[in-house]
Amino acid sequence: LFFSVFFAFFNMKYAFFFSFIIFAGFAACKHNSPTAENAAPAPETAAGTDLVSLTAEQLQNAHITVGMPQMRTMGTPLKVNGFMETPPSQLVSVSFPLGGYLKSIKLMPGMPVRRGEVLAVLEDPQYISLQQDYLHCKARLEYLSADLARQENLNRDQSASDKSLQLARAEFQTQYITSKALAEKLRLIGIDPQRLSADALTSSVTVRAAIDGYVSEVKVHPGQYIAPTDILFELVDKRNMHLHLRVFEKDLKYLRIGQKVKAYTNADPSTSYAAHITLIGQTVDNDRSVAVHCHLQQMGHTLLPGMFMTAEIEADNRSSYAVPTDAIVRFENKHYLFAVQAPGAFEMKEVAPGTTQNGFTELTGDIETALGGRQIVLQNAYTLLMK
Repeated sequence: LFFSVFFAFFNMKYAFFFSFIIFAGFAACKHNSPTAENAAPAPETAAGTDLVSLTAEQLQNAHITVGMPQMRTMGTPLKVNGFMETPPSQLVSVSFPLGGYLKSIKLMPGMPVRRGEVLAVLEDPQYISLQQDYLHCKARLEYLSADLARQENLNRDQSASDKSLQLARAEFQTQYITSKALAEKLRLIGIDPQRLSADALTSSVTVRAAIDGYVSEVKVHPGQYIAPTDILFELVDKRNMHLHLRVFEKDLKYLRIGQKVKAYTNADPSTSYAAHITLIGQTVDNDRSVAVHCHLQQMGHTLLPGMFMTAEIEADNRSSYAVPTDAIVRFENKHYLFAVQAPGAFEMKEVAPGTTQNGFTELTGDIETALGGRQIVLQNAYTLLMK
């Protein structure tokens, strides 16, 4: 009806032109009207912004973990070199005070020894002479002791002069001192004077270990004459070894007694030995370094005196906020965290990382103000960066 009326008033040429325009406008309006099937998609994260959003499905697939920064004790580790060292009190040089011929020995370097264990047997005629002198002195001392008692009784009855009593007392004292001196010499070579008798004289003596430890060096062989100044063996007690570090003088300001140390061997860098500083040297060597001694909390069986070690000293310890190192992402030479803005929405916040230690990285600056008490992404933060 519309077109009939239209053709009635206008000629065919103009009617066809205007009909085409009306039909095209109607079709365009129908195509642009929203429906359930072709509704406009949800807006995605715009490039160049600091906000990123994930759908529930994307959030589940990304395996993102959130949480709060933790207060941790962080420090700047100072890396130094050193070696294992035995204190002088635990390194024993074995000698014999009177000398003699080495009769027998069964030691090899590296063998364990116990305190009091026989290390070697020496023999010499002078050992017999020393025992003989002691027994003679002991016998005469018994005689002088009885004579002194007689002189005291006679002097009390006025039957002997004071001079005779004084002479008897002086001889007794002299012999007593000689007897004590000879007894100490016998003890020095390992012979008990209390058990010595004329039927127990011996020409050989034993050399015994003074400490529990290991044989580090053997310097003699059977049949050799040992002078009192000769060293027979070197014994070392590994249980009290300490870590000897060399620290340059410019780093001394970071050290203090009791500071924690982690030491490693070249053979097994994956195993660490906990220690703490017990002594800081007071002299600077020619290489401008100072000796620092550390006590290991637990001595490893594989550690040996002289073994080269590397160590990390936990210097400048402080409490600060820290996050797992994977929570910090790097983009365009800057470091960022993702703070939770809303469920499924995250804001990228620039941070200044500090020291990294044991898988955690320190956050410097006012973190409480920067985050506003919001949680942050602790795991798979790079998934959000790629988004």
